[in-house]
Amino acid sequence: MKKRLFIALLVNFYFVGQLFAQLFGGHLKPSDAAYPPGTVHCNPKARTAVVEVTSPGTGRAWMDRNLGAERAAISSTDDLAFGDLYQWGRGADGHQCRNSGTRSTLSSSDKPGHGDFILVPGTSTTDDWRNPQSNSLWQGVNGINNPCPIGFRIPTEPEFRQERLTWTSNTSAGAFNSVLKLPLAGFREQTGVISLVAEGSPYGFIWSSTVGSGATSNRAEAFAYYPDRAYENPYTRARGYSVRCIKN
Repeated sequence: MKKRLFIALLVNFYFVGQLFAQLFGGHLKPSDAAYPPGTVHCNPKARTAVVEVTSPGTGRAWMDRNLGAERAAISSTDDLAFGDLYQWGRGADGHQCRNSGTRSTLSSSDKPGHGDFILVPGTSTTDDWRNPQSNSLWQGVNGINNPCPIGFRIPTEPEFRQERLTWTSNTSAGAFNSVLKLPLAGFREQTGVISLVAEGSPYGFIWSSTVGSGATSNRAEAFAYYPDRAYENPYTRARGYSVRCIKN
């Protein structure tokens, strides 16, 4: 009887520890089975825990942190919550790591076959890491190169807009005060330079799965937020932005 009670206490202690790891710091190390095969974790010892939060404004379930983040943000400048920076449409092949290598050769396929951030000169006609471009990447939970955990996907631009309209303000403060707790994680230019400031202010960018249209059809839609405003806008696909996953 005492042995059974001891084993039960150990099991309960384990599961309570797992819960605290997710809620307070995200240092839970989930198995690779939670992520697509071949996923490269930039910090294997602190893989991004899959913790859901439900938006009170839209009712949608999201991950509570960016891909690559060690925890949900406790402030707008919490660097443990910044996470990785993805080129639009690429999988988690290692290029998203902030200290990844770089190379200048464009990819002719959906999977470049390496983990380097692909540099694209400002003289490029498409500003894309892939040549020719593909609009089929990141489309839906079964989309090509979807880097999100199983059952999650890259959100669409309208889904981000719907969330934003429920916030207290269209600013970076509104972004952080929302259920998503979005940090000012910066971005990576297509030249490979990482910056936490753009146009003189701290910035945050989150990719959507929506491709541009009309004159911006070579770009992809992202959600941008900084101290003065937050908005959706098309940007060059070669840039490295944060990724926040939504449940399918």
